[in-house]
Amino acid sequence: MVMHKKVKNNTEGFTMETKKNAKFSGRWGFILSAVGSAVGMANVWGFPAKMGANGGGAFLVAYLIFIALFSVVGLSAEYAIGRRARTGTLGAYENAWATRSKGMGKAGGILGWLPLAGSMCIAIGYAVIIAYVLKAFTQSVTGELMKVDTAVWFEGFSTTDFSVVPFHIIVVVGTLLTLLLGAKSIERSNKIMMPVFFVIFVVLAVRVAFLPGAAAGYKFMFSPDWAMLKEPMTWIWAMGQAFFSLSVTGSGMIVYGAYLDDKEDAVKLAVRTAVFDTIAALVASLVIIPACFAYGLDVGAGPSLLFVTLPRILQDVPFGRVFAIILYTAMVFAGISSLQNMFEAVGESLQNRIPKLRRGMTLIVMCVICLGVGLNMEPIFRWGPWMDIVSIYIIPIGATLGAISWFWVMKKDALLAEINKGTKKPHGTVWYLMGKYLYVLCALILCIVALVKKVAF
Repeated sequence: MVMHKKVKNNTEGFTMETKKNAKFSGRWGFILSAVGSAVGMANVWGFPAKMGANGGGAFLVAYLIFIALFSVVGLSAEYAIGRRARTGTLGAYENAWATRSKGMGKAGGILGWLPLAGSMCIAIGYAVIIAYVLKAFTQSVTGELMKVDTAVWFEGFSTTDFSVVPFHIIVVVGTLLTLLLGAKSIERSNKIMMPVFFVIFVVLAVRVAFLPGAAAGYKFMFSPDWAMLKEPMTWIWAMGQAFFSLSVTGSGMIVYGAYLDDKEDAVKLAVRTAVFDTIAALVASLVIIPACFAYGLDVGAGPSLLFVTLPRILQDVPFGRVFAIILYTAMVFAGISSLQNMFEAVGESLQNRIPKLRRGMTLIVMCVICLGVGLNMEPIFRWGPWMDIVSIYIIPIGATLGAISWFWVMKKDALLAEINKGTKKPHGTVWYLMGKYLYVLCALILCIVALVKKVAF
């Protein structure tokens, strides 16, 4: 999938010679792939943990408000920007900035390297956690996970150098192999992984509902403590969770937009992506929060929720081994589908910049980088600082750069012309002003909070 670009003029953007596998085959293939990118660890442990620490139902109210705004404006803009450029991160920034002048287009192409670096850096760290999940899945299958002290078990491999190397290699190589055919293979894999993910978590949620004490968890989730909405950080955490759960980071979703047909409504697809992403977060919460309440455990425990808290609960549940297997199967799928997007964003941009670079060689280069850096980060005391640097600095700055590029640098007419392709009811000044003032303001607030408070969203 090599993309060739040429600038027609400063407002027309890029054209490309597209191979058959450079587009999704249809609307649902696109939606499932986009949902796969959005659904990941942020949904399964991030959302329940933040909800648990920020007032339960009150956090949910604030989260839904931001999800609505960011999907209608931010996510749809990234889809549209990618489609207009017909390429991913680097070409999209160049295309957007080139609506002002050719020189600014070159500057935009250079700036695009920052959010692209964010995609690669987060992929390196993400692969480590998926390797942990694959280890948990394997030991669920063997039954070993049902016999151990989960805290001791988790500490044993999460604090040791090169402790999950085989699983790490399988995750990285396996994910890259699903990208061999570009959009087609991404679509095919997500058509399997995403429905299975949702079915598995619904099954788990039904099982958890029968735990004594689970009702307190539901009450916490859906009976808002309205006083918490007076706390600014409740809104900040909800904003950050919504922002990054939808993957509006100025990079990843752009490449999926590049594979989107002109007849599709970008805003409508963005809203559908957000709906399924939110359902995933809620269903995961319906498993984790009631279970934690039933056993009197800390719902805000972060990664240890997956590797200490939930396995401990499942050890006491009839057929716990079976439920552990299906839980970690779902988590592997969620992780791989997100990792696909990160790798695809980087790989497509490299091919766009180096047209002679074949896809197979591109995947090999990414494999070497990911494992070369990532294998040394398998202990969580190295993984944590790496992810903090990426989450506090690179991702928020890159996301803000994207928001400013679309709504302050790119010409309004060029953006609206693209966002209105495939729509029956054109979006106009209201949509644009929501992006220019509300969406960009939210991105700036998150970036400033992250940098000043050293907070990783």
